Amino acid sequence: MSADVDEPQVPVVVAPDDGPPPATDRHRHGRRTRRVLLSIAALLGVVLLAGCWVAFRGYQAGRALFAAKDVVQQVQTDVRDGNTEAIKARLPEVQAQLGTASSATSDPVWRLAEHVPGIGPQLHAVRVVSVSLADLAHDALPAVGQIDAVLHAQEAPGTDGRIDLAPLVAAAPDIVDAASAAHRAQDAIGALDTARLVPQLAAPVSQLQGDFGQVVDSLDVGAQMATLMPSMLGADGPRTYLLVSLNSAELRSAGGIVGAFAVLQANDGAVDLVSQATTADLPGIAEPILPLTPEELQVDTPRLGRWVQDAVLTPDFPRSAQLLAARWERDMGQHVDGVIATDPVAVSYLLGATGPVALPDGSTIDASNVLQVLLRDTYLKVGDDGAAGDAFYTSVAATIFRAVGGGQGSSRDVVDALTRAGSEDRLRVWSAHPPEQARLAATSVGAAFLTGPFPDAAGVFLNDGTAGKLDYYLTSKVTVEDLVCTGPTPTATVRLDLDYAPPADVGTFPKYVTGWSGTALPVGWLATNVTAYSPVGAPLDAVRKDDGYVFGEPATIAGRNAQVVTSWLAPGAHETYRFQVPVRDGTVSVWTTPTITSPGKVVATCG
Repeated sequence: MSADVDEPQVPVVVAPDDGPPPATDRHRHGRRTRRVLLSIAALLGVVLLAGCWVAFRGYQAGRALFAAKDVVQQVQTDVRDGNTEAIKARLPEVQAQLGTASSATSDPVWRLAEHVPGIGPQLHAVRVVSVSLADLAHDALPAVGQIDAVLHAQEAPGTDGRIDLAPLVAAAPDIVDAASAAHRAQDAIGALDTARLVPQLAAPVSQLQGDFGQVVDSLDVGAQMATLMPSMLGADGPRTYLLVSLNSAELRSAGGIVGAFAVLQANDGAVDLVSQATTADLPGIAEPILPLTPEELQVDTPRLGRWVQDAVLTPDFPRSAQLLAARWERDMGQHVDGVIATDPVAVSYLLGATGPVALPDGSTIDASNVLQVLLRDTYLKVGDDGAAGDAFYTSVAATIFRAVGGGQGSSRDVVDALTRAGSEDRLRVWSAHPPEQARLAATSVGAAFLTGPFPDAAGVFLNDGTAGKLDYYLTSKVTVEDLVCTGPTPTATVRLDLDYAPPADVGTFPKYVTGWSGTALPVGWLATNVTAYSPVGAPLDAVRKDDGYVFGEPATIAGRNAQVVTSWLAPGAHETYRFQVPVRDGTVSVWTTPTITSPGKVVATCG
């Protein structure tokens, strides 16, 4: 029998129709949406307002900067022309315009916008330039007028060549502060990375970075003059200095062989020439006047300390001055407070300030002919009588000194001439007083290549190997090429070009001119010892000559690697030397021998 079994029933659940949500939920959702939309709108509004504000402030800054540009250019003209009253009159306008630009770019909204990608670096650069120039106008520019006022004080009737030290002493603190302000502004502007800027902004910033060096150099000279000159010119008691005339017809690292001496005495601003001597009065000695280091003996040989003419073989002027001062004291019995050296090109700059001067023989020299007269004509005239040539050199030095000391030419023009000579490393100063020398060593006129605070500088120096007077016909030029500013080891190439172009009859010149080298060098050829120096701690690879390499004697001195190679040039010949150096902090600075055709320093910068 079978029975029917009912299957269990699975309940079917039907979802109810939700219908409209409760009113409370609808209101909550709407409020959230409106809040989001309002927040977005508010944010957009803030961004728009901030953008408009930054744009407005940028317009203010740009307008002020452009207005200040014209005035600053006029001030530069006034400074060059010595128009002190015009500088003072324009100063408030410059300060006001640059102050507006600084204020416009320094508010919190602008600073916040500097973090926006793309536009941020542009805004940052505009702010740094605006603030730096404003600080310069406020803290440094007023001192320019003071420097000029000091110079004009020397032109007052009755000074009779004496430098009035009182205005210099009074202005010194402000001038030093101005130089410090200029350095701060230079550092800030120099730190800007022009690679991140749009071309319209990168170009003027790069130009400003380059031009700022001129401002800083001018104020540095003023600060040095204001702080060092009073004591060095006898404000605290009489001073005695040894003035050394260098002869560029026979090159040495400092610019030329020592040719003549003069003793200057300074007392309360008055400077007098009291005696003179030639190198014949200090002949060669058997042993160096001071102990030389093993490095000096290797690079410069014992001649550095045995012959006064060769005391400037080293590129470090403090060392040269110590050797000369020691020798002068031993042989002449006179202690000196310092040593000053100038070359004939510096003399030509002074003659440009004084105008023509009459020499004892009745002839006249001026800026246009002094190099030819001193470095060529005299030697062809006196022949092998070296003593006569030295005597003439000494008389010229005395004549020019008396012209300057007697007030011939304006003091402004004389200072400009000396400043130009100093900037080209043609004027060198050493003090026997340690506090003064510590300051001088850090300046361009200190010329302390090995002992000063210049570890990143490279060097290439020239020392004549002909023992004649043929360097008048040598053209030298130092440049920096192949500048690589990026990568793990940025480098550059230092290039030295030498062109020797004497007259066709050079072989008939007196032996005193063609040389006594004692080598197989043909008569009329020119021998030059070229010494290349690396920056401190940097390697120095082989020196290239034209398309090949030359291998000189390697040495290490004052933490620098060095090589000495010898150039032999036939009349009409040209040679090019190259060596690689590191780029440090975006700059390559090369110190070199100032010649009649080239200054003593070359600088190349990245950016």
